[in-house]
Amino acid sequence: MFTLTVHNSWFSGEEYGKLELARQQGFKAIEILNWAHLDLQRLRGEIDRTGVAVSAILFHASDPAQQALIANTHGIVHADAKDAFVTAIRETIAAAQVLGCTNIVVTTGNEIAGVARAEQHAQVVAALKAAAPLAEAANIRLVLEPLNILVNHMGYFLTTTAESVAVIEEVGSPMVKVLYDVYHQQITEGNLINNIRANIRHIGHIHVGDVPGRKQPGTGEINYKNVFKAIRDTGYTGFVVFECGLTEPVEVVCLKMWALLED
Repeated sequence: MFTLTVHNSWFSGEEYGKLELARQQGFKAIEILNWAHLDLQRLRGEIDRTGVAVSAILFHASDPAQQALIANTHGIVHADAKDAFVTAIRETIAAAQVLGCTNIVVTTGNEIAGVARAEQHAQVVAALKAAAPLAEAANIRLVLEPLNILVNHMGYFLTTTAESVAVIEEVGSPMVKVLYDVYHQQITEGNLINNIRANIRHIGHIHVGDVPGRKQPGTGEINYKNVFKAIRDTGYTGFVVFECGLTEPVEVVCLKMWALLED
């Protein structure tokens, strides 16, 4: 069974107190993507105290010049970002190890106008291949996220499940997987359940949100009861994270989210 997980944006207050708030709503994990400004030892203390894990953090380089190279305005579609990417992964793995976190979210950057798509694809593969040994040594997954370009991330390079899986297969590492975001993929291509079933061996992390609006499941067109059942039936045991906004008080929403798991 997968672990239903809450995004830190669902709770107000300082980050360290959000683990206790997640615990009170029944969650065993919380997603805190942006970590560089946090006291990691203090956060680890809250993890140990509450028993609430951090499901994933976002790749980050401490050097501003290197961070600019891996940001979506540039990214690993560019050959000159590979070394900065490896440095960022090394630094982020160190942070993940402090937290006991097993997933690092990575992105490709925006498509380069006038450059063949195959060339950019190859650069993404090369960067991930260069970083994969670090992930393997640490037993921490790099999860590569395709995003939609119709609503939220115009210009982003990686959008489809098929190309994401192709990248993962070319990298060929057990610690490099796809982050399948149901919200983004519904906008991009639909066919959610079939794509999840067909590619579950390549999926290392899952985000959810409804369409349109990116609010909690039940506010849009996606039948999340069926989606969750399909994910469960594949045998997936990773995290499924509510990376979305809220239309009701968090306590009310959480009760409805747990009900989605009922048969």
